[in-house]
Amino acid sequence: MKQKVYIETSIPSYLTAWRSRDLVIAGNQETTKEWWERRNDFDLYLSEFVLTEMVRGDSGAAAERLKALEAIPQIEITEQTAIIAERLLLEASLSGKARVDVLHIAVAAIGGMDYLLTWNCTHNCKSGIQAKNRIHHSFIRI
Repeated sequence: MKQKVYIETSIPSYLTAWRSRDLVIAGNQETTKEWWERRNDFDLYLSEFVLTEMVRGDSGAAAERLKALEAIPQIEITEQTAIIAERLLLEASLSGKARVDVLHIAVAAIGGMDYLLTWNCTHNCKSGIQAKNRIHHSFIRI
């Protein structure tokens, strides 16, 4: 049985973006592309939150991001998603700016994902969220 991976918005963004001049970002883009070549080793999922974020910005770039995601099934959003997200915001003392980030975490948790794949470590990987909610680091070897 394949492990289940929730694809957060930063992954298709790095996957389809023009190569950055910033060496760290360029390295992240390359790592994302290498991982993407092995994506069939996993069962991938996303949510409507990812799709909503993907259509923002340049229409041509948005179309490329959406094309990369077209065969990936969506996890259903439930009322429980919002409840868990609110709890994460409160317990980790995060601002409202983190709302969509904690929604990704809630969707992945409710959907029974083995991993949440992201480059967004500002809120999604914040140790306070992990410690207070018994979330543990899970890594996919790239």
